[in-house]
Amino acid sequence: MKRSLISTKEKEGLSIREQCELIRINRSTFYYVPKGEKPENLEMMKLMDKHILEEPTAGVLTMQSMLYDKGYKAGYERVRRLMRKANIRPIYPRRHLTCLGEKKYIHPYLLRNLKIVRANQVWEVDITYIPMQQGFMYLTAVIDVFSRVIVGWGLSNTLDSNSSLEVVKHAIAKHGKPEILNSDQGSQFTCLDYVSYLKRNGIQISMDGKGRALDNIYIERFWRTIKYQHIYLNPAEDGISLYKGIKSWIDKYHHRDHQGIGRVKPMEKYQNAA
Repeated sequence: MKRSLISTKEKEGLSIREQCELIRINRSTFYYVPKGEKPENLEMMKLMDKHILEEPTAGVLTMQSMLYDKGYKAGYERVRRLMRKANIRPIYPRRHLTCLGEKKYIHPYLLRNLKIVRANQVWEVDITYIPMQQGFMYLTAVIDVFSRVIVGWGLSNTLDSNSSLEVVKHAIAKHGKPEILNSDQGSQFTCLDYVSYLKRNGIQISMDGKGRALDNIYIERFWRTIKYQHIYLNPAEDGISLYKGIKSWIDKYHHRDHQGIGRVKPMEKYQNAA
């Protein structure tokens, strides 16, 4: 499955090392080829990823019924495993669907009734599953809530915390630090490295209530938009194609009218407020 993410030959003048650096994959990870998912499992993951956008409360039993209607007979444990693999989470609490970190690193939700009036006041970060022609990757993105600008994003082939933290670090290096950074309670964000980094930089940590994806609504809406307008329509053949396609789409997204902010262009609003 992972062999398809990067070309083993030079692609457009890029060596394997340069391709790995471009999409932020450790080169040793690339050369290690884990056991992939069967094509049938990959197809079920794609179907569930689309379905959760339409029915955000869908849990394992609902997904199992949906798959059965589409001709896939899968047991409860199999569906649950694939949901976890694709980082698919209902918006209300269900046991075991989200791999939570340590409780001591969980922080309260700070955005309730907060008036967001300036750029870099509040950012939201999340990670989502991205299906490809063969296999899949994960996309981490950070959105500025005031302007809806994607201040940072990156691809990885695992759900580890280091990949998400690197995206946050790059966003801060480019745009400066936010006052508040909101996330869910996933293990990528409820860990020592993530929490310590934000605290060292004087950033207030906010986290959704368990199972409440709507607390992180702006990044959730962005996932829906990019998946329907680009990812599902243009399944990438490898990691470089995926990276370039996402980059091109986000560049266009930044410079077109956004209904959620009064039909203003996100980058225009961000730059005018900065």
